[in-house]
Amino acid sequence: MDAIFQHFRKEEQPYIESMISLTRDVEDRYAPRLTDFLDPRQRFILQTLYQQRGLVGFPFGGFQDAERQRVLVAPDYYQPEEQDEQITIFKISYPTKFVTLKHSDVLGSLMSLGLDRSKFGDIRVHDGVAQFAAAQEISDYVRTNLTSIGKVKVQAEDAAPEEVLHKDSEEWLTELHILSSMRLDTVLASAWNISRQKSAAFIKGGKVKVNWSVVEDGSFVLNESDVVSLRTFGRFQIGLVEGRTKKEKIRLQLLKIEQKR
Repeated sequence: MDAIFQHFRKEEQPYIESMISLTRDVEDRYAPRLTDFLDPRQRFILQTLYQQRGLVGFPFGGFQDAERQRVLVAPDYYQPEEQDEQITIFKISYPTKFVTLKHSDVLGSLMSLGLDRSKFGDIRVHDGVAQFAAAQEISDYVRTNLTSIGKVKVQAEDAAPEEVLHKDSEEWLTELHILSSMRLDTVLASAWNISRQKSAAFIKGGKVKVNWSVVEDGSFVLNESDVVSLRTFGRFQIGLVEGRTKKEKIRLQLLKIEQKR
């Protein structure tokens, strides 16, 4: 087990232990197990673990190209069926003439129901249409209890397949940055062309996530493939470290998606 942990960060150890238990259970019982919704980093770790045991995994997100997905971990002979997905796509009916819902509004109301974030998948809001994915086992609870978002009365209804929103296409742009270190505050400042002081303030203020988890330590060291997001600015992924300049600066590729502010 120690050999597995050395490839990942210390703070990821509890999650790794839980996924080791899940994959071991699939192997011992020779029966599939379905996870809650996982972010891409969690799915990467899980994939590493189940492949080591000769198992297979089938991701389900409800939406096309969903970021958050459930994974069915199964023996290598298993062929998934439609009912294995166990995801409900909800549409939210609300007075669009008087209010505009945002992603954060929907997420805040879902969390206020007392359910864990892992029970919800992607939330999509576009042109007055708001939808979200939820684990099937909590669907009845959501239908009954999601009656308002903020001060707005809403109704959560099952979305028909033809109503499900498609993801807007995202274009990742590659940028080359010259950095003194791989510290979070340094990379963040360079990525968004802001001062180190402002970068540090954003981090301490809980506005920065690394691999979908809030990090409040500016000295946190980033690695290749890490995904960093700054609230209202957007996100970027750490690409290749191309080496060092003559002055020993790091030549780093960043893959960036910008959001409208």
